[in-house]
Amino acid sequence: MTQTTEHYPSDYPIPPLERVHQGKVRDIYRVDEHRLLMVASDRLSAFDVVLPDPIPGKGALLSAVSRFWFGQFDDLIRNHLLDDPLEHVIDDPGLAEALAPRSMLVKHLKPLPVEAIVRGYLAGSGWKDYQQTGEISGIALPERLQQAARLPEPVFTPSTKAQASEHDQNIDFARMKDLIGTEMAIRVRDISLAIYLRAGGYARDRGIIIADTKFEFGIDDDGHLHLIDEVLTPDSSRFWPESEWQLGISPPSFDKQFVRDYLETLDWDKTAPGPHLPQRIIDQTLERYQEARRRLIG
Repeated sequence: MTQTTEHYPSDYPIPPLERVHQGKVRDIYRVDEHRLLMVASDRLSAFDVVLPDPIPGKGALLSAVSRFWFGQFDDLIRNHLLDDPLEHVIDDPGLAEALAPRSMLVKHLKPLPVEAIVRGYLAGSGWKDYQQTGEISGIALPERLQQAARLPEPVFTPSTKAQASEHDQNIDFARMKDLIGTEMAIRVRDISLAIYLRAGGYARDRGIIIADTKFEFGIDDDGHLHLIDEVLTPDSSRFWPESEWQLGISPPSFDKQFVRDYLETLDWDKTAPGPHLPQRIIDQTLERYQEARRRLIG
């Protein structure tokens, strides 16, 4: 990774470390050759644009949910989390305490240049693609499915990883094999589907449908695959309350689809800068994120 210039204002105290990457939500700082500090901001992105208004407390919530899920899949795949206390990395105890809820100390890995998306239901960009072609990422689906329909089985639909000012691009599995190799592509696909199925059963027992989600992976110097970044959060997933799911609509959600739905009512071309959010949208978004956390991990 190379150092980046600042794109977005920070809504947390800055650690005394070199920042090597700033994403739409997460900022990454170098601790040493083998470790990175990943800090989740309160920024919110929609349609690949970072909005000017943060969602207070969102970064800590995302980090807590991710840490929970990482621990659920140790038998399937390694992950990038380290157990080192943050106080061993940041000398200022007050700063370490302030950053800890939104931070993860992680291994320095090489990220794969793809996002691993699993869809169990027909929604979002998958629904739009299906309406146009009857397929998602080259995968043919049954005819006459309705919006929010449960698919016969989950499908794996990868995408490229966009830079901050660009849009992710859906790709088919053949293109993914070209990018990372056949063996690695198959492994990423199979692990992603296995995680989705396990998490989906867990969430459903708690009244949540995981309609779709995305995973990211990295490899270490020995070629071992790791689950990285965030896992099954309201930012990276589409969470529907099972009691309110029905065919033919975009169901109510515990994720940022609520913000997307609001933005679709505006005269905005989905390019930066994004519009400001009313306080009621900020508050209701946070409530939905908090409800997802409460149901999933207490």
